[in-house]
Amino acid sequence: MKHSRTFIIKLPVLWIVFLSLLIHAKGFAQNTELIFKAKELVDSNPDEALKISEHILNTSQNLQEKVESNIIRARSYIVKGEYNETVPYIFDSVNFSEHINKKAKAEINIIAAKLFRTVYLDKQAELYLSNTKNILESSQLNPKLEDSLKAIISLEEIYMKLDRGEDNIAIELANIFEKEHEDFIKKNINSNISFLLAKEKAFNRLMYRDSARIYINRIFNVLDLNSYSNILQKSIVYNELGQLYLQNKDFNKSEETLFIASKFAEIIDNPSIMRDINKGLAINYLASNKKIQHKTYNDKFLALSSQVDLIEQETVNSLYNTLSGKLEENVTQQQSRYKNYLYLAIAGLVIAFIISLFVTLKYIERKKRLKEIIKYLEISKNNSIAEKKPKKVNSKKGIHIPEETEMQILEKLKRFENSKMFLHKEMSLARLAGKFETNTKYLSGVINNHYDDNFNTFINKLRINYIIDKLRNDPNYINYKISYLAEECGFSSHSSFATVFKSIVGMSPVTLIKLIKEERKNGKPEVVN
Repeated sequence: MKHSRTFIIKLPVLWIVFLSLLIHAKGFAQNTELIFKAKELVDSNPDEALKISEHILNTSQNLQEKVESNIIRARSYIVKGEYNETVPYIFDSVNFSEHINKKAKAEINIIAAKLFRTVYLDKQAELYLSNTKNILESSQLNPKLEDSLKAIISLEEIYMKLDRGEDNIAIELANIFEKEHEDFIKKNINSNISFLLAKEKAFNRLMYRDSARIYINRIFNVLDLNSYSNILQKSIVYNELGQLYLQNKDFNKSEETLFIASKFAEIIDNPSIMRDINKGLAINYLASNKKIQHKTYNDKFLALSSQVDLIEQETVNSLYNTLSGKLEENVTQQQSRYKNYLYLAIAGLVIAFIISLFVTLKYIERKKRLKEIIKYLEISKNNSIAEKKPKKVNSKKGIHIPEETEMQILEKLKRFENSKMFLHKEMSLARLAGKFETNTKYLSGVINNHYDDNFNTFINKLRINYIIDKLRNDPNYINYKISYLAEECGFSSHSSFATVFKSIVGMSPVTLIKLIKEERKNGKPEVVN
């Protein structure tokens, strides 16, 4: 009887446990279904995907589900072009748990690489791609999944080269990709389109228009126009086609195609692709002499450019602060593990000595900064252009910049001046900060303090200086159109180039070219720096 009573008492308990497990299993199944649905919506309706992932983050206690939701949110913000919003979901502490699966870890690293690549933090992008490769090498993944991740890594490497203007290398990598991942391309439409887009863009920029048109046609052969999936890809594809029509001076088809691209881009509200589309429309209307429409879309282009620049600046700063915070966190964790403070103090003294020695050597090796403006042309006393040296200031006003950081940025600025990177039309404060692995405030502060200029003036002087050197030393350049000279040195339009040129040099580019021609006609030797 006693045993019977015990069994009767335990029976309800067993039912409670059973019902709890059933409810938990049901909740897990529901969340799995929601995650799958959100992943499908990322490329077609990122706002809805964000709502679903937020619900899962707020309600689920499952670590893997939270990580999957972070991945969905990061991908959704990338589709929307809101890169600054992506940062917290990539670097969420739950993503670095030892208990999440290898696939999720690989996906996080790939998204991080894409984010760093977008804001020109190339070293970090390469580091995260390397981390992904290490995950694949150290894990026993499903062969199909492993091949898929390897293909995505290869695509990211292709776009890295493409974004940096290394078009020939991008084409070579794309050819290798096509051979090694033929089966993957056939089964994955989105990756196939990304691959074809990369080749089309590379050929277009290399002026191989016929090849570019072949690849845009191949894209339309696989693009499902009736499907609501991957709206971002569709907007990019139609934008590329519109640009090809524009280059062929088929203004009506270009306008029609760019408007289709605009409709797709508006669905996901991506300012970056909208900027490119409006730029194409502005150029179309300028070329077809539709002044009112040109002004309308050029104003939209300029407003969107400012918005994109701001997003990129915020993203660089957010990444910089996040990485700095994680570095400090790691140092703190390491320090807490040491119990012997004597050894820690000695280690600190050694590090301080090494840093001091490094700074001292930098000061010794440091040369005079490059001149802001070289001597443009010695024509006559009345027309000579005064040489101006960079202002050597170590101002303490404004933001405080660590001395070592300031010296490193200055060294990088010297190398930047000697390179031709300032000729890139899309060069911005955020992108240069990303290239220098610093934030925009520090970079802007160093330029202000040491060159007595803001970023835009600093870049413009380098560009004007470059084109004047070409005019003086290359006889072909004085025969080129002003619009070509403007494009050659990184300006987006004839008018902006002429305005900036006159403000810096004191005369218009046309006047300077006339003076050079006059001097050569008279046989007066030029002064070459």
